[in-house]
Amino acid sequence: MPISTDPQDTRERILDATERLFAEKGQARTSLRQITAAAEVNLAAVHYHFGSKQGLVEAVYDRHLGPMNRDRLRLLDLWEQSHPDGDGALEQLVEAFVGPILRLKQEDPVAARSVRCLIGRIYSQGGEEMLPVLRHFDEVRERFPAALKRSLPHLDDVEVMWRIHFLLGAMFHTAGTGHLLSQLTGGLCDPADSETALRHLVDFTCAGLRAAPSRKE
Repeated sequence: MPISTDPQDTRERILDATERLFAEKGQARTSLRQITAAAEVNLAAVHYHFGSKQGLVEAVYDRHLGPMNRDRLRLLDLWEQSHPDGDGALEQLVEAFVGPILRLKQEDPVAARSVRCLIGRIYSQGGEEMLPVLRHFDEVRERFPAALKRSLPHLDDVEVMWRIHFLLGAMFHTAGTGHLLSQLTGGLCDPADSETALRHLVDFTCAGLRAAPSRKE
């Protein structure tokens, strides 16, 4: 099949190849040469569309983080309208946070796993090059912890932040490595079923969030 010469098609092809390679190898271990080979373009095309590798990195993440976090905030708005005092319906609040990442590209399980792994690398990789990407999370990082604190009045701020940390870990493990569960259970559990995975994740994490405060030494 001939490669399209349409500029928009070329841009999308570069993004697709970069997204896949970042998920497989990690950003630091992926070179522009590998990207251009996978996308079947020359280096000039990368510079034309993105300016630099850093510009390409930001474009890859912008592609998914913006829509995902807008969906999170939309669901949070609905939760706050239904619970103006911030109490009750913890499951609905947690689902607003974790649901959008588990539902990413659910029509294409292979692409979904790639995208979830890619997003998970934001937290595991870090580094200054990721700082521009993290701007997508500014409002999410401000509003969701505040909502959780209102919903968990029996916990102090430190306790809430520890539990959010564990919530993130469970979310990214489920999103990025759920296929291991299928292997370990011989197919008994199907992580590609995003709604079932979401239900189990929400029930599990809400039990932990509601638990009594940790023992003080």
